[in-house]
Amino acid sequence: MSKKNDEYRKRGRHILFSIVFLVLGFILAFSYKTLGGSDKTEIHQSAAFIQEEQYREDLSKQKERNKELTDEIAAKQEEIRSYERSFSKREKDHGSLVEEAKDLRLLLGAVPAVGPGIKVTLKDAEYNPVEQNPNDYIVHESHILRVVNELWIAGAQGLAINGQRITANSYIKCTGPVITVDDRTFPAPFFIEAIGDADVLSSSLYLKGGVIDSLLNENIVVTTETSKELKISALRNEG
Repeated sequence: MSKKNDEYRKRGRHILFSIVFLVLGFILAFSYKTLGGSDKTEIHQSAAFIQEEQYREDLSKQKERNKELTDEIAAKQEEIRSYERSFSKREKDHGSLVEEAKDLRLLLGAVPAVGPGIKVTLKDAEYNPVEQNPNDYIVHESHILRVVNELWIAGAQGLAINGQRITANSYIKCTGPVITVDDRTFPAPFFIEAIGDADVLSSSLYLKGGVIDSLLNENIVVTTETSKELKISALRNEG
């Protein structure tokens, strides 16, 4: 009877130990699994954080580079605009110089003058040489000079007297009934042609108390004719 009791006790201890070892093994396995998974999670989270920080840093650098490029583009665009303004100014200056040179050539008579304008004809008036002084009825240099000067002032770009081109260096001299223009002699009537705005040129001559009125008061026969196109030859240098 005592032997049976001892066997029962031994079996009970074995069963108890088995249960204890089983529970202990389960606890250890669970703990390892839990701790091991936590470490993996922490490692994964750490790698993701580092990668995210790298992305942020790369993005910040890219933004900074974009700003540099934007500033560089703005500077280049301003250079282009500055060049365009400078080029435009040079073009305008060039155009102005070309026009000025053209005007100078016309004034110097170096090139033919073509365009609208006016033709003024001055004739001697009829008179009786027995009773009247002929000098009071013929065209003198002063009469021609009045017309020429008025036309220059009104903006004439080219002038000619009986086909002889007139310049700033021209001279007009009266010799009896004829007029000498730059060593060329012409009898009456005298034809003065001027290139320019025909209306302006005509109006300047017909101002009240102006050139036409004074010529008529001095017994000079004056007629004017506007034209859409006159042609005046270049200066002829004849020795």
